[in-house]
Amino acid sequence: MVLGSAAAARRFGVRAAALTLTTALAAALPAPGSSAADQADAVAGPTAYVDPLIGTTNGGNTYPGATLPYGMIAWSPTSTTGDQTSTGAANGYEYNVRRIRGLSLTHVNGAGCNPGAAGDVPIMPFVGDVTSSPSADTKDAVYAANFSHDNERAVPGRYSVGLDSGARADLAVTRRAGVADFTFPADKPASLLFRVSNSLNGSEDAHIDIDRAHRKVTGWVLTGAFCGRRANGGTNNRKSYYRLYFSASFDRDFATTGTWKDGTLSPGATSGGGGEGYATGADRAGRGSGGWVGFDTDSDNDVRMRLGISYVSLAGAESNLRREIAPDASVDDVAADATRAWDRELRSVRVDGGTTAQRTTFYTALYHALMQPNLISDTDGRYPGMDGEPHRLARGQGAQYSNFSGWDQYRAQVQLLALLKPRIAGDFAQSLYNFAQQHGGVWDRWVHINGATHVMTGDPSAATLATFYAMGVRNFDYRGAFDSLVHQATVPNPDGLSDAGCPGQCTGQRPNLAQYLTSHYAAQDVCHCWGGAAETLEDSVADAALGRWAKLLGRDEQAAEFTERGGWWRNVFNAEATDGAGTTGYVQARNLDGSWVSPFSPGSDRGFAQGTSATYTWMVPQDVQGLAGAMGGREKAAQRLDGFFHKPDGSWSVKGGDPLRYDPTNEPGIHAPWLYNALGQPWKTQSTVRQILNTVYGTGPAGLPGNDDLGTMSAWYVFSALGLYPQTPGSASLLLGTPLFPHAVVDRPARTDIVIDAPDADADHPYVSAVRLNGRPHDRSWTEAELLRQGGTLAYRLASEPDTAWATSAAGLPE
Repeated sequence: MVLGSAAAARRFGVRAAALTLTTALAAALPAPGSSAADQADAVAGPTAYVDPLIGTTNGGNTYPGATLPYGMIAWSPTSTTGDQTSTGAANGYEYNVRRIRGLSLTHVNGAGCNPGAAGDVPIMPFVGDVTSSPSADTKDAVYAANFSHDNERAVPGRYSVGLDSGARADLAVTRRAGVADFTFPADKPASLLFRVSNSLNGSEDAHIDIDRAHRKVTGWVLTGAFCGRRANGGTNNRKSYYRLYFSASFDRDFATTGTWKDGTLSPGATSGGGGEGYATGADRAGRGSGGWVGFDTDSDNDVRMRLGISYVSLAGAESNLRREIAPDASVDDVAADATRAWDRELRSVRVDGGTTAQRTTFYTALYHALMQPNLISDTDGRYPGMDGEPHRLARGQGAQYSNFSGWDQYRAQVQLLALLKPRIAGDFAQSLYNFAQQHGGVWDRWVHINGATHVMTGDPSAATLATFYAMGVRNFDYRGAFDSLVHQATVPNPDGLSDAGCPGQCTGQRPNLAQYLTSHYAAQDVCHCWGGAAETLEDSVADAALGRWAKLLGRDEQAAEFTERGGWWRNVFNAEATDGAGTTGYVQARNLDGSWVSPFSPGSDRGFAQGTSATYTWMVPQDVQGLAGAMGGREKAAQRLDGFFHKPDGSWSVKGGDPLRYDPTNEPGIHAPWLYNALGQPWKTQSTVRQILNTVYGTGPAGLPGNDDLGTMSAWYVFSALGLYPQTPGSASLLLGTPLFPHAVVDRPARTDIVIDAPDADADHPYVSAVRLNGRPHDRSWTEAELLRQGGTLAYRLASEPDTAWATSAAGLPE
C-alpha cells in the first residue's frame, strides 16, 4: 500500500487492521472445495461450518457472495465466458469459470434457468485506462479479469477476491446496504466501472449520475425478464417489472470520471444512460450504458465505498445506507455484525456430533434455506407493489418479502421457514397476499421482486399458505388470504384461456379453470398449461391443502369441497398404462374427450413439467393410501417404489439421469423416499434417505445435486438429516426417519423446543428400532401437529439392521 498524505495515513490504521483481520480470516478458511469446518472447533458459532461455495457448480446455481438472512442486497460476482450477455451459469456464478466482469448487487439463490434473474449493477474494479466503451467489449476481453480460487474467500455476509489484474475487492453487507474496500496496484491507473445496464437478463433502461463534489455515484436500472430469452417463455417473458436504485459514497476524491452508451465513450461526463434490451448474444451485444470513477494511486491505492439499494427510490437507497451503515464503519465492522446475524439464524437448529463434513453440509444447507424470502421493503416501510406503484407496510407487518419460487418451495422450504421462523413466514404470507390484491386477485406461482413471472405449474400459493396456517403461523390476514385463494380456485379468470408464455411461463394461474371444474382434470389439448397431467396433480395437492385449511377454520362445506377436489388426481391415473415390461398403472395426460394422450411411455415428459410419468406418478403426497390402492395395494406399491430407487440389478439409482427412476435434482419426486412410511415399510425410507444424504449431497462446490431452487434442495437435506420430513402440504404432521446427528435442538420461538436424541447415530446405525415421544413409546412413523404446537422430545433407539416390526401396523400408518 502506497502512502503519501495525512488522510491516507489515517486510513492506513483502519485499513491495516482490516487487512490483518482479512488475512486471518483467509487463513482460517479452508481451500475451496474442502470442508468449511476444518478450523471450526476453534471458532465459535455455526457460521464457522458454512461454506458458501457449496452448490456453485454441478448445476446448484448458488452464489458465494455477501448476503444476510432474507437480505435485499446480495453482493456477488458476475462471471463471463467471453459473452457479455451471458455468464456461463444461471444466477451469475459458476465455480469453474474463473473470469468476472463485475460484482453485482442482487442475486437469486439456485434458480434453474440461464440467465436466471437479477445480477443488477455489476461494479468492476478495473486496472488500466478506460479508452473505449465497456459495452463495446462484447467478448469481455478488456474490461473483465481472471482470478484464482486461491485468492477468493467467502463466509456468510462477506466476500473477497483478488484479481489477476492486481485489483482486490473485500465486501460486507447489512440487509439493504454494503461496504467495500477496493485495492489497486500502486503504479497503474485505477477505476471502478458501474455497468448500470448489464443485469443478467439485460435491461430496458438504466441511468448513472456522478457527483464529484460529494464523492457519490447514483443510478438505477429498469429490468426484469426472468430467465431471459428462454424458448418456453418467449417474447411474453421479455418485460420490465422492477427498478433498482443505488447510491454509492466514497472516502476519497475522483481523479477521473466518464460515461458510455453503446459504443460511445464520453470521458469527463458525469451523467448518462441507456438500456440493453432483453435478448442475448449478438442481438444484445454492444448495447448498454454505464460510467466510471478513477482514482490517483500515486498517493493512495485503496478505496472505500459505502452503498445502499432500494426498489422504491434513490432517496430510499440513501436512507437505507444511512440507517444501516455508519459513516465510519469498516468492512470488518459490517462483517462482524453479519457473522452475528447469521449465527443467530443458524442457531435455530443446534446439532451435536456427526463428522466435520456432515456439520459443514448441514449448516451450509441451513444457510442456503434461510437466504429467502428476500426483503424488498425499505427501512421506512415502503415497497414496490405488483401494480407498479409504491406501497407502505400495513400496521403489524414487519417487512415485505419476495422471491417466491412456489412450485419448488412449497414442498420443503416453506415448512422449514414456518418451523424455525414463524414471524418471517407470516410476513411472507402477508406479502404474497398483498401482491395478489395489487394484481387483480391473482396469486402468481413465481414472484420475483414485484413481478409476476408465471413460472411452472399449479397453485403453490394455496399449498404454501395452507401449510403456514397448519404449522401455527398466524401473523397474517389468514381469513382474507384464504377467501382470495378460494376465489382463484373457483372463479375462472380470462387469463386462463391464454397461451401467452406457455409452456414454461403460462399466464393463467388456474388455467382453463372452467374446463377443469367440469372435467375434473386438466385436458392436455385445451389446458393452456405446461402439461395437463402435471397441472392436475399440482392442483389436487393445492386443493387438498385448501381443504385442510378450511377444516381448521371451521368451514366444513368448503373443507368437503376441496378435500374431494384433492382426489381428482385419480382422473389422470390410467390403470392400463404400462411400461411394456409388466408394470401397469401410471399417471398419464388425457384429452378433453376423455381419451388418453398416446403413445405413452413412463419415461416421457409429455403432459408433465420438468419430469416424467415415472416420477409424477408418485406425486400424490396428500393420498398415499389411495395411490397404493390404485396400484394394487401397499405391498405392490412398495415393490414398485423399490424399482424407482434401484436398477434391475438391485444397485442404487438415486443420483438422477434415468427418466424411469428417482431424480434428486428436481422437485416432483423429492418426497418419494418418504413414501415407504405410509406403505408400512419405514426401514426403506431410512435406508433410502441415508443413501441420498451420503452420496448425493456433500461438501465442496459440487455438494448439491442440482438447482437449489431458492433453498428447496437445501431444506430437504436439513429435514432429512434431522430425521423429519413434511408429510403433505397443508399439514403440520411430520414423517420420521433416522437422525444423522446424536443430538439436535430445534429452537421454536416463544414455544417449547423440539429435541431429537439419537445417541447411537453414526454410519453404522441407519435404522430405527424404537422411538419415544415425550417419554412414551411411539410406534408410528409420523407425528401429529401437537409436536409443532407443544414441542417435546423424540428419543430414538437406532440399529445396524432393519427393524421390520417398528411402525408397520396398518392402523398407525400415515394417510
